[in-house]
Amino acid sequence: MLGSYLIGIREGLEAALIISILASYLKKVGQQKQIRSMLSGVVAAIVLSVIIGLVLSLSLQNLPAYTQENITGVASILAVIFITWMIFWMARNSHKLTSNLRNEVDRALSGSALGLIGVAFLAVIREGIETSISLWTAAKATGGDQASVFGAILGLLSAAVIGYLMYRGAVKINLALFFKITGAYLVLIAASIFAYAFGEFNESGLVTLLNGPSYDLSAVIPVGSVAEVILKGAFGFMVQPTLLQTCAWVSFAAITGGLYLVPRKKIVIK
Repeated sequence: MLGSYLIGIREGLEAALIISILASYLKKVGQQKQIRSMLSGVVAAIVLSVIIGLVLSLSLQNLPAYTQENITGVASILAVIFITWMIFWMARNSHKLTSNLRNEVDRALSGSALGLIGVAFLAVIREGIETSISLWTAAKATGGDQASVFGAILGLLSAAVIGYLMYRGAVKINLALFFKITGAYLVLIAASIFAYAFGEFNESGLVTLLNGPSYDLSAVIPVGSVAEVILKGAFGFMVQPTLLQTCAWVSFAAITGGLYLVPRKKIVIK
């Protein structure tokens, strides 16, 4: 649940920041009437993202088991790519996010309302698709579908409230610190999803390398116990991983975590 909550609030806050920047700029240039057009693009992006998430969940129900496992494994790899890209993209490019969005709005305002709708739609749909795929695979990897859905909804609602309060000037948060901490945590979540993907490939028979157990902590942390549920839900912790899963987790966490800790430009969003 914690992983889904942080994915939801981080992705949601990025989307909320984009919406806030667009709305604030439209207000600044005296185009308040265009905010409704902008919001229609946002709503369209949200609806499409929800549809993608539902299709992803429902489309696997009637497929053969090995096919489900392979598709889940591929979707998990895609989610890892999305999450990793999201972390590094925000860290490296957010300092010019405001200026880029303002330039796009200026170009859209010189044309029809459809242009502004398109700007808002494209700005939000990226976050929406990433969120749908990432949350779905995070729920699979941590084994808590219902709790993950609740955590995601809570995270998105929290992001919406924070975004609105920031737009109204009622609250300020240290965005650099927020994205730095959540980014570090999401590296661990991405590592667990990466390891989970190879577990799915092992089960389907697509990958047979290193499929023996690397360790077994079930005697200390029984499968299904409160401790196991909490650790798995919060960090994707595996009590009985294969050698391949352990190698995948360690290599991903070490390489991605090391790159993430390299000094970079501070996040500046005006």
